[in-house]
Amino acid sequence: MPTGSTSPVKKMTDAVHILSETESLCPHCLSKIPARSVARGDEVFLEKDCPEHGSFRVPIWRGRPVFQSWVRPKIPGVINAPLTRVEQGCPFDCGLCPDHRQHTCTAVLEVTGRCNLHCSFCFANSGDAAPDPDRETVRGWYQSLLDVGGPYNIQLSGGEPTLRDDLPELVSLGRSMGFNFIQLNTNGLRLSREPKFLADLKEAGLSSVFLQFDGTEQEIYRKLRGGDFLVAKLETIRLCGELGIGVILVPTVVPGVNDHNLGSIIDLALEQLPAVRGVHFQPVSYFGRYPQPPSDGMRITLPEIISRIENQTDGRIKTEHFRPPGCENALCSFHGNFISMPDGALMATTRHDPARQEKSCCGTPEPATEGAKKTRHFVSNRWSAPQPILKQQECRSECSCSDQKAQPDSMDLFLERAHTHTLCISGMAFQDVWNIDLERVKDCCIHTVSPDGKLIPFCAYNLTDSQGRSIYRGR
Repeated sequence: MPTGSTSPVKKMTDAVHILSETESLCPHCLSKIPARSVARGDEVFLEKDCPEHGSFRVPIWRGRPVFQSWVRPKIPGVINAPLTRVEQGCPFDCGLCPDHRQHTCTAVLEVTGRCNLHCSFCFANSGDAAPDPDRETVRGWYQSLLDVGGPYNIQLSGGEPTLRDDLPELVSLGRSMGFNFIQLNTNGLRLSREPKFLADLKEAGLSSVFLQFDGTEQEIYRKLRGGDFLVAKLETIRLCGELGIGVILVPTVVPGVNDHNLGSIIDLALEQLPAVRGVHFQPVSYFGRYPQPPSDGMRITLPEIISRIENQTDGRIKTEHFRPPGCENALCSFHGNFISMPDGALMATTRHDPARQEKSCCGTPEPATEGAKKTRHFVSNRWSAPQPILKQQECRSECSCSDQKAQPDSMDLFLERAHTHTLCISGMAFQDVWNIDLERVKDCCIHTVSPDGKLIPFCAYNLTDSQGRSIYRGR
């Protein structure tokens, strides 16, 4: 019986537990079709039926934390300045439309389609030789975000945005218009070779580098990126640390390629504190460019990543240290916050109690608007570089509490480490055409600014069907 997500599946006869009803898309014709989340043992599948192309089944949750304990309700937000009307329904009216349920946390601006790599996996299928958007176009994108309720957190992306020599000007432009957190999504190669270019970005107001970082082994980069890039990426981290630019390591997790290396990535991040501010795991999604259609074995789900983290860190980081998100849909991500102490101890400051959440019917609903505000603040604060320790010491000697002991007590030490040596470990599961759940799309808070200035949920913008055709990208 076929179980892969690229072929119709036969009618299932074993006992099932339907957890929720939703809508999805047919991988072949992109028609909106009924779907449901179905539990089979400790696995949860998205199952859906197209009248023309048959039935499909895709794993979306495997293992612990238990699916039902992770889901949490939210009070939907209201889009006060929608840019499109509801005509065909989600995901065909994005803009945002009035039916969307979450405000923008991060706005992605794709400032080029060019790239200096040809990776095996690329959500943008980068390498397009189309002209880069000019400065006035980018100004218009910034302004459109202000018009609908911004400023929001900004991520400059592509393609590879560092191919633009005027990138510092685009950062400076955004800061001059009131955007206080601007992050660069990059493979880091140019930054490692041109410290002056990186310094210019810092001077322009760059807050953070979202660094493609798939592992601590060269073979991983050969398979995923086509070359030996580890040394260059480590140099980028070093230079960012010297300049005071926060770094988030971003591994694309591909089963059989680097899922054995997650603990080592975290260990490296801890060694690189305080320059590195977090690790953001992204289980591979099949849109844009990928080597072959996905089977079940080519999938890795969020709880599987959490379990691997626990196992590969010898239990220093535990499953219960991770929580569902407060902004996007609970099934989209996880996060945990940690403080590294001088003796090597790792203190978790987040916790998830599945038994308590199940008992309280999945927790108390939080307004979506509040979740977006909190997440914007958390990202801008925790993903930027901390104030240098030297300045804290100078402040300690100059402020009214200068008569304190030279050696800080345990509380002083904790507060200092909480400021400088925190590590956020998170993961986000982007959806492709096989596993897309339109309820999750409606809750999305990461929005790509389309060329005409509309805001498109990230997964909808990058979605491609089984033949590589898109709903939004390139149209």
